[in-house]
Amino acid sequence: MAVTYGLKSALLASVMCLASVSGALADEVAVASGSVGTDIQELQEAGKRFQEQTGHTLKVVNMPASSTDQFGQYRLWLAAGNADIDVYRTDVIWAPQLAEHFIDLKPLLGDVVSKHFPAVIESQTVDGKLVALPTWADAPALYYRKDLLEKYGKEPPKTWSELAATAKEIQDKERAGGASDLWGYLFQAAPYEGLTCNALEWIASSGGGRIVEPDGTISINNPKAAAAIDAAKSWIGTISPPGSLAYKEEDARGVWQTGKAVFMRNWPYAYALGNGGDSAIKGKFDVAPLPAGEGGSSSATIGGWNVAVSKYSKHQDAAVAFVKFWTSEEEQKIRALGNSRLPTVPSLYEDAEIKEKQPLIARWQEVFLAAVPRPSAPTKAKYNETSSEFWTAVNNTLAGNGDAASNFKRLDAKLKRLKGKEW
Repeated sequence: MAVTYGLKSALLASVMCLASVSGALADEVAVASGSVGTDIQELQEAGKRFQEQTGHTLKVVNMPASSTDQFGQYRLWLAAGNADIDVYRTDVIWAPQLAEHFIDLKPLLGDVVSKHFPAVIESQTVDGKLVALPTWADAPALYYRKDLLEKYGKEPPKTWSELAATAKEIQDKERAGGASDLWGYLFQAAPYEGLTCNALEWIASSGGGRIVEPDGTISINNPKAAAAIDAAKSWIGTISPPGSLAYKEEDARGVWQTGKAVFMRNWPYAYALGNGGDSAIKGKFDVAPLPAGEGGSSSATIGGWNVAVSKYSKHQDAAVAFVKFWTSEEEQKIRALGNSRLPTVPSLYEDAEIKEKQPLIARWQEVFLAAVPRPSAPTKAKYNETSSEFWTAVNNTLAGNGDAASNFKRLDAKLKRLKGKEW
């Protein structure tokens, strides 16, 4: 009996010891993320799979939908050395501005890095340091109601002027038929980063440059750029709701998904949601590359989201494990199939199941190839201020507070002062 009791005691002690070790190895990883569309739901569901695989738990810290607001909060937390957040979900443009606060992932991930598109890895590398690892790529496209275009014998527009004419014609005819609340075109014109993306697309596709060129030259003050913005101003109140001046992505999608628009500019995430069970336009829409200016070519802003590990984290090993998990081919496939996220792993574009269930993914490569980067690389740590000055000038123009030429002349002077001797 004594021997048996001794064995039981020893076994119990062993189990308790193992549980203690297991508990010590299991950490809670806090991830800060924006909340557009399915962002939070995706992370929460992935957290369950992450826990099953590693034992670590995931805590999702819900951030505002606006990437501008997210960046502002991130900068405050990181400047204060906040240890409460282990992983930050970051926009593609933030790497140069936040690099000093994140660990170098390159030596910790080995051959995982080589599985991603080289261009997206390069976009997250600052002075040889891999600041963040990509989770999905992004490039916006033109969403269009294929049923309405077919009804009126129209093709997806190739130019912005064609879009305006087609949107106005269908809008007016549908309103005459009783659809009094239908609008021609929805886009994002609130004063935030989303407007920088929209306006850059109008300008770049019209041959008006990239605001600041890759060599650091400030190019915004030119007639083609001004004409592109003045054209967009003419849409407000005619083919686009007056409320567009406060629209962000979800505002536009909300109107679009109720069937109250002919065209919409938005990111890939809106495709799966538009075909959801509660959508009024399920099966009634399609996508095409964004229109171009006269004599120009389609230009979609490069977007995408990444994950970075805070150097102030007390759980860096677990945080790196989550980064490796969340950016893996398996997780990217789940997001591609479920929410039409664009993978950053090239092999997934040839995946048979993705081709069958999300044919959009392969087609979006055409959009991605026409993408243009925001000037975060040349403006470095001054990008946020550059973008803020730009979207303010554009929003003022769209709202009727001065014409584009005058506003861009003032913007040019502000950017030159911001630049100083160098960016």
